[in-house]
Amino acid sequence: MSQTDISSMEEEKVVGVTSRTPGDSPNRALLDEDALKLAEMGYTQDLRRNYSVWAVLGVGFSLTNSWFGISAALVTGINSGGPLLIIYGIIIITCISTCVGITLSELSSAMPNAGGQYFWANELAPKKYARFASYLTGWFALAGSIFTSASVALALGSALVGCWQLSHPDLEIKSWMVFVAYQLSNLFCYFFNTYNRHLPILAQITLYTSLISFLIIGITVPSVAPTHQQAKFVFATFINNTGWSQSGIAFLVGLINTNWSFACLDCATHLAEEVHRPERMIPIAILGTVAIGFITSWTYSIAMFFSIVGDFNELVATPTLVPILELFYRATSSKAGAIALESLILATGFGCLVASHTWQSRLAWSFARDKGLPGHQFLKKVHPQLGVPLYAHTATTFIVACVGCLYLGSYTAFNSMITACIVLLYLSYSVPTACLLIRGRKNIAPGPFWLGPIGLVANVVLLVWTAFTVIMYSFPYTYPATAGSMNYVSAVYFVVVCIMGVDWFVRGRKSFRGAGERKAEIEGLVREEVRRQSVDPNDPSCCYGPKAMLGKKEG
Repeated sequence: MSQTDISSMEEEKVVGVTSRTPGDSPNRALLDEDALKLAEMGYTQDLRRNYSVWAVLGVGFSLTNSWFGISAALVTGINSGGPLLIIYGIIIITCISTCVGITLSELSSAMPNAGGQYFWANELAPKKYARFASYLTGWFALAGSIFTSASVALALGSALVGCWQLSHPDLEIKSWMVFVAYQLSNLFCYFFNTYNRHLPILAQITLYTSLISFLIIGITVPSVAPTHQQAKFVFATFINNTGWSQSGIAFLVGLINTNWSFACLDCATHLAEEVHRPERMIPIAILGTVAIGFITSWTYSIAMFFSIVGDFNELVATPTLVPILELFYRATSSKAGAIALESLILATGFGCLVASHTWQSRLAWSFARDKGLPGHQFLKKVHPQLGVPLYAHTATTFIVACVGCLYLGSYTAFNSMITACIVLLYLSYSVPTACLLIRGRKNIAPGPFWLGPIGLVANVVLLVWTAFTVIMYSFPYTYPATAGSMNYVSAVYFVVVCIMGVDWFVRGRKSFRGAGERKAEIEGLVREEVRRQSVDPNDPSCCYGPKAMLGKKEG
């Protein structure tokens, strides 16, 4: 199928195309099938399906990027459990993430849609509560994506300023320096998502960059380190500098750090309308992300802990405020070498932020086309030349920039939003999962990826873990808690719920589209296209017919 044909389809918002003829290419037939499935859900094909499974995996892993997350979260992990927390915490979170991945994969295989969890909630919830359940899920997911981008931008800003401080030892890092670096990182990555054609290629490049950087750092640092830690230190040392007298509570609270490294597994689901055969490709990308994340983060953590030179506690007190950079410096005995290795982490981190922008923009765009957000008239538009939801991308990036301003007021309050990104995303997964179990797993049409009893166990684990995180991740990071060390994540939840509640009662409950409205509108588009093509809608061979397109009887 030529590029001209694809563009024509996009401009006319054709919801399905005619049956395959002998002259059609295999790609055209595949596009017909994907567009048909999308039309059955009540949507038109507005974005090009130009992502391969490797590109989707690239976006998914670039965002989750577990070994990068371990590097960024090392400072708090050191205080809340030390090596033992990181090494065994990764194993625990991988098991949880596998269950989350299975749940998301089953749902995305059965109902592949860019809306992801908010769309599933609409389809699975009892009819009386479907619209509100979907609306609630969409807001949780979008807020979680915004806070995720903010946390990645902060990690990049801190690393950039840390590198500068290492080369200028007299510099005392101030909050405004990190803030400026945060904003520049956010703005820089914004431009990569303004043109659709290169995004799939960029996603694959980012995937390879991350894996190559992981190998270079994982081999170089242990090789050049003048001394190495004992195995007992790496696998059996628990450090509790939190003030909690119960080591168990310190360990559980500290799991936030490793959990952040496996967050955002729903990213690939929001690219379901940009990849062929999403019912098969999305599960591969999700579970592939978990598998690669475990291998890279676990081996990376072991390699780094063996390579610590000198006093472990000195890593926390580093003037760069970036413990992994101090670790590189002590291992290589070279500032240039440490900065070179950190630059590989920065390259990986920028790819992570680009992927996060892709994710949040697709989520906002899909939610807006169902009128879930204020200003949806603009946010739902796809730029005809650039091929991206430019308004949604610009708006969400601007919100990330505004969130960064809170860092100037309180680092602790900002850090609470990082915790919120984990819990809010889990809540967004839990709503459709709970609806699935209430409805009954046997009462939906499964996709190619469906694990039966194993899937049921994964669903239950996800719900239990979500309840755990809502409680345990709200505990103060240190005890006794002070105004400067308090965990304000509950306040973040309150603000998100207030914003969502006001919008729901002022606008959302009247305008938010449910499944019935979507399918009624798409049927109207189908009928209009039928008339335009002068095709008999009752012809069984016609894929424009409402029976073929929507699985519904006419009238």
